[in-house]
Amino acid sequence: MKGLILAAPRSGSGKTTVTLALAAAYRRRGVAVAVMKSGPDYIDPAFHAAATGRPAFNLDSWAMPPAVLDGLIGSVAETADLVLIEASMGLFDGVGAPGQAGRAADLAARWGLPVVLVMDVSGQSQTAAATARGFMEFEPGVTIAGTILNRLGSPKHEAGIRPAMAAIGLPVLGALLRDPSVSLPERHLGLVQAGEFSDLAARFDHLADLAEARLELTAIQAMAAPITVAAAKATAVPPPGQRVAVARDDAFSFLYPHLLEGWRRAGAEISYFSPLADEAPAEDADACWLPGGYPELHGPALAAAEGFRRGVRHFAETRAVHGECGGYMMLGRALTDAAGHSHEMLNLLDHETSFARRKLHLGYRRARLIETDAILRGHEFHYATVSHAGTDAPFAHLADGVGADLGPAGSRRGRVSGSFFHLIAQEDAA
Repeated sequence: MKGLILAAPRSGSGKTTVTLALAAAYRRRGVAVAVMKSGPDYIDPAFHAAATGRPAFNLDSWAMPPAVLDGLIGSVAETADLVLIEASMGLFDGVGAPGQAGRAADLAARWGLPVVLVMDVSGQSQTAAATARGFMEFEPGVTIAGTILNRLGSPKHEAGIRPAMAAIGLPVLGALLRDPSVSLPERHLGLVQAGEFSDLAARFDHLADLAEARLELTAIQAMAAPITVAAAKATAVPPPGQRVAVARDDAFSFLYPHLLEGWRRAGAEISYFSPLADEAPAEDADACWLPGGYPELHGPALAAAEGFRRGVRHFAETRAVHGECGGYMMLGRALTDAAGHSHEMLNLLDHETSFARRKLHLGYRRARLIETDAILRGHEFHYATVSHAGTDAPFAHLADGVGADLGPAGSRRGRVSGSFFHLIAQEDAA
């Protein structure tokens, strides 16, 4: 029950590739390895789960109360020999005060976990050591235990950096040459989803081979620190019903695993249905949840899914239906895709959305639900826009991660509600 954090100076340094390589290699060695993700992210954890064969949970010091954070890592550590936590963005990047800023550094300090710094050293040599030294000295309580040099141009390039790292006393725990074959394809919200790969097992085998050859697996595992927090029963958000029907397929897949796990632990039953397979929510469910995802890539199929459409409309006559981001787009009157083609949606809410008119919306959000005054924490990450607001009442009042007022957002009508807001935790969760 030990852990460490894999972080980097910035996004795009190769953290996910290195994390997957380590996870695949340790699993091959018979180590019970689990991976967790610091910060908001749906796509990377799906790869983590596929590589380890275990659920992959997120940890978020901005959105999650301390009891939820401790409960999540404690529950994972109970059944794992080694927990790897992959950081988001740069190690010290976040919003607000240290300790509760959504930074991987917050987690390192909270639990005394060492950090392995993954460094993209393309275009530099000894300067990489200067950068690493800055990280080592930047914040008391955050220990940089070693580095992995990534995207080296040649063995000569590596030889030029290693003495500089030795001079600052930072162990080099591996060195990876530039290799386009290990890159995963991307689309507008990040990596292509794990479930869309037919060759994922072969990719993990290749990464495990790479890790065995180029990373100091024994030394990395040895520097992991004990995880001493106990598993707790904190639930991030109460379940929306006793029986919850959840849409799940390539169009609707963005729902955090810790929410589902918490709902089950609170006694809720979860049933899944696929809109793309023209399935309706279960008749015995008392709440329906349409998660985020990529409905903008599946407009014609969703518009033609008559069984799904009739089923959700019937469900909404007597029971609650909620949509997050992509699910919110599905609940509206129409969705315009990237090519400018409009597709009829469920028409349970009055708005229309467009992926043809794209604008990035990204960041933490604090949401006060207008109907109940409950305070929720989460985030937005989408390019779609509301092209027609409609006449429905707003769902929530939003503020950003530093408290700036963003005004009303989303829609609600009767038992149906939705917004672009992705839920992570309730403020008073315990």
